[in-house]
Amino acid sequence: MNRTKPLELDQLVDKVMAELEKKLLSQEQPLPLVTEAGGNRDPSLRSPERSPRAPAHAEPDYGGGTTADEADSDRDLSDSPAENDANEAPPVSKIPSPKWADGMGELVSSTPARIGVWRTGTRVLTKELLKFRCDHAAAVDSIYGEVNSSLLGEFGLFQVETHFRDTDNYLKRPDMGRVITDEGAQLILKRCIMRPQVQIVVSDGLSANAVDANLADVYPSLLDSLASYGLTQGTPFFVRGGRVAVMDHIGDLLQPEALVLLIGERPGLVSSRSMSAYMCYRPHRGTVESDRTVISNIHPGGTPPVEAGAHIGTILHKMLEQQASGVNMEL
Repeated sequence: MNRTKPLELDQLVDKVMAELEKKLLSQEQPLPLVTEAGGNRDPSLRSPERSPRAPAHAEPDYGGGTTADEADSDRDLSDSPAENDANEAPPVSKIPSPKWADGMGELVSSTPARIGVWRTGTRVLTKELLKFRCDHAAAVDSIYGEVNSSLLGEFGLFQVETHFRDTDNYLKRPDMGRVITDEGAQLILKRCIMRPQVQIVVSDGLSANAVDANLADVYPSLLDSLASYGLTQGTPFFVRGGRVAVMDHIGDLLQPEALVLLIGERPGLVSSRSMSAYMCYRPHRGTVESDRTVISNIHPGGTPPVEAGAHIGTILHKMLEQQASGVNMEL
């Protein structure tokens, strides 16, 4: 498989920012005054770049520039939304003196999108640009990353693969991620309980980081929730290179009453570690998407993983009671 281990981008960005701050500080040191022949300093001959009065052709001050960039330097890039949702400080508009401060504050607080980040001249602030590139790189790494094998071993998940071949083909041919290989199908039939009440399946999907970041909280919480409702589960396992509809193939193999697939979501610039839980009553080949029930945005900055695990168990309980899922089930 063509996936590589995610890079430690935060450390790299921190080093770059440290070097930029050093250069900015060195540029702010007072320039030497031009001295006359007699050795007396003439303040009027100070370099025009440091003159208290800006020249007529200078770039207008929009409230950004170096000062705004430095004021934001106390925020560490390691707390960017894509990498550390739980520790991210509440968003604050960086627009100096907005005409409607309350409205701007409400807008910024209502969404994790990049708004109110301001600028220096016509350009985005360096800090914001680096954060954008860092979050984008984290999203790419999530797609090409691999789930930690020790995590799978901790929960006793054996592994099978789909026909995806490699990541590039996985992105181009979603259909190949919906069918498990013949070897994988045989292993499932050999090791799994047939016709379980609830079948739990985990897959990397489009974000291996999502599994690494959330499984340790979601999975135990889900087991506790199932136990509280008196529900039994089959033999859990991990599908490498899986798509959502792989649950249909698994349904044909094991014929569970209900199946839940914990899968990594398509990463974005807000979070590269978001997981979804797709559930279906008696899935089979030909199941339509409207027959599936889903809980999405499972990550520390969205639906908390522990809370999500408990809620999944509740939905599965209702699913079995009503013998329906998707649009046919009443929540």
